[in-house]
Parts: sequence; C-alpha cells; structure tokens
Amino acid sequence: MIDIVAVLRAEDAVLDFLSVLTDPGTAPTDPGIAPTDPGTAPTDPGTGLTGPGTVLTDPGPTGQEGEGQGGRESTRPQGKGREVHVLLGDTAEHLVLPAGVPAAERLAAVARHIRPVDESAASPGPTALAALIEAAAQGVRARLWTHSPADTRRSRGRLGRDVAAAVPPDGPSVLHAVGHSPYLQFISDLDRPLDRAAVEAKLAFVNRHCGHLLRTESDEYVVRTGRVHATERFFAAGPAEERERLFALLASLDEDAAAVPDPWEFATSAYEAERLDATVAWIAGHCPPGSGPLVEVGACEGALTTRLAEKGFTVHATEPNSAFRHRLAERVGETARVRPDSLEELAAGRGLPGAAYLLIEMLYYGQDLALLDRLPAGLVFVALEPETLATRLTPWLESAPHWEKADETPLVAPALETVCGGRAYLSKRGSVGVLLRRTGS
Repeated sequence: MIDIVAVLRAEDAVLDFLSVLTDPGTAPTDPGIAPTDPGTAPTDPGTGLTGPGTVLTDPGPTGQEGEGQGGRESTRPQGKGREVHVLLGDTAEHLVLPAGVPAAERLAAVARHIRPVDESAASPGPTALAALIEAAAQGVRARLWTHSPADTRRSRGRLGRDVAAAVPPDGPSVLHAVGHSPYLQFISDLDRPLDRAAVEAKLAFVNRHCGHLLRTESDEYVVRTGRVHATERFFAAGPAEERERLFALLASLDEDAAAVPDPWEFATSAYEAERLDATVAWIAGHCPPGSGPLVEVGACEGALTTRLAEKGFTVHATEPNSAFRHRLAERVGETARVRPDSLEELAAGRGLPGAAYLLIEMLYYGQDLALLDRLPAGLVFVALEPETLATRLTPWLESAPHWEKADETPLVAPALETVCGGRAYLSKRGSVGVLLRRTGS
C-alpha cells in the first residue's frame, strides 16, 4: 500500500496532509480505522471507510480507540511512514518519499519545491492528472488524497474535483481534505488530530519555508491561522454529483456555478422555499398582478420567476449566464420572457421598462448602486441578507438623491441547513426586502 497526495503546490502537502506524509503506517488496518459496527455497512477495502457520514473509530498506533465524529488517528512527526508519492499539479512534478524515511527528511524534500506566489497556477485537468496518478501507482494498491472540491481557494477546489474525476471506477480510493472551508461545516469520515510535536513541525515548516506566504496579500496563497489545521479532516469521495455540487456551491458568480443544475438547491431547501414564497407575497402586496411587467434581474434558473408567473405576473427574466439562461428558458416556457441582459446592460440600454425591477439576492458582488438611477422603473424591490443591507444598501440610500425607502420587510429568518446530500451544512443568513421608490428624475 502506498499513499498518493495530489495537491496544487508543495506547501499544500504539509498544510493539509502532514498526517499523511508522517503516517507511521503501524495501525492494524488500513488506513488505521474500522467501522464502529462492522456489520452495519460495507467497507471500502482501499480505505477501511464505510459510506459518507458513517461514524468511525480507530485503534491508532497506540491501540487507543478514537472519539468523536469520523475516524481519529494520533499523528506524530517522528514516525517513519509508508511510501508516499506527492504530485504537484502546478508543475506536474512527482516526488517520491520512500518508506522508512524520517518525517524531518520528508518535509525537507517537500520544502525544496516551495515556489513564489503564482496566481496563474491551476489544475492541469483530469487527463493530465490521470497520467500522473497512474505513473505514481504503477499497479500498486494505493490511497489517493487531495483537496476538497469546496475549498474556498478555487485553484485548490478545482484540482480536488479534477483529481476525483481522473480516477476510474476501479482506481484508488479518494479522500478529500476539508481544507479551507470558512462557510461550510463538513461531515468528515476521517479526523486526524495532530499532537503538539506534529503541530510544532507544521509551524516550523511554514515559518522556515513559507514566510512569503505569511506576508502575501493573495487570498489564494496567504497562510493565516485558520489555514494551518491542528486536526486534519478528510471525507471520502462520494458520487460525482456530490463533488460537482460542492464545487459549484462555492463558485459564486463564476461560470462554474452553473456546472450542475440548481447549485443552491432552491428546489429542495425548506429555507429557500420559505424565502421565495415570502418574496412573492411581499411583491404582490405592493405591485399586484396587472400593474405592469416585472423585470427580474439575475433570474438564475427561474425559482422566483415561476412563482411570479403562477400568481399572474408578467415577467421579463434576465440572466447573463448562458447555462442558467438555457435552464431558465426550458423551465418557464411561454410563461415568461427570457433575456440575456446583466444589470449593467439594462441600466445602459434603458430599453426594458417595467412597473418594477426585482434585484432579489443579487447585490452581493460589488455592483455600482448608482446603476439603479438609470433603470427605467419607479419601483425597485431589493432583497439582501441583513448585514449586507446594513453595510451596503442603507448607507448608499441615505445619500441617494433619487430614491426613498418605501418599505422594509423581513422575508425569512436565519437558519442552519444541510447541503450536498448532507455532506455539509451552513448558515443561511436570512433575507430582508426593501422597496425603493423613485423620488426624482
């Protein structure tokens, strides 16, 4: 058995996978964990893991059973571990750390490949990664470790998704590091708490070899406290749809957000259903059907559009993302008119007048609020989470000469909710509706 660690850059192997690089390899089962009840679920012979979300225990190198969610392994930096292959996605380099080499020598070998910040570093794609993985494994039984598709460092998230996609059904089992995940809490399958010596080894590595990453302003590369984990947590690669949903969920405005249908799970989320229904009722209370067409900006796949059409509204739904727009058009059919305009294009062209414009949960991305002055409508419905409302819209409105707040209505309260088939959960922050009325030309 060998371990293959596929990462974007060399420092990632230590920051997220130190427990793999220094795994003593002495546990009685692979990877040193066993299901709590061996009779309750099938076990993957490559990892010893049951299906996602199963609570696991681990006798560990000392024979002491672990506690808590996921398997637990005590990790010590002085161990002489099994053979580890480190694949560097940005340079296509393949490092071999032979079995029996002390941890300090392994870290020194990795350190020689630390490079300056490079914003162009990216995953080489599934095909190239498949070749690297095959060359590392050479037919030997292996475990494959890589980034989470939902790592907020998008370069790492993409590589994690691509690595899993590169593995054939009969290939190595894949474990994703939770990595940097400030927005999601993951249901992990394997937790490896580092002891003090291992943490000291990780900190020493960063201080000695990654000082430029402590100082950089790059969000992709800066090393802060929250990115240096004292417990390294991993989850098994689930179905392809789960990985794609994790990747799309963190994509925000990127084209990758449309990699899967309904990436924000509007169709299945109780929170989103409550928010959307309350939004329709709020709009209808101020601008009932028959008052004139509504222009919905950033309609995505039509979760709100269809509700409005069902209530009798005439809706012009605009969506600049081509994949979302295609799904939107298929969903609404002849019940709404679909256009490709962005907010900026609508403001510049002024060619789509309406009784009201709807900017529902879409002013999070730095749009110039002065664009609202050029929208051809006397009413604008805005919905935002409370913090953004307080820090962005309210200060702008206080000095806006052409708008007044005609109404403010809470639409949905904050809630915690699972996503991606229960693999993770997150906080939904609530939504407040603000109706803006034009006061001057």
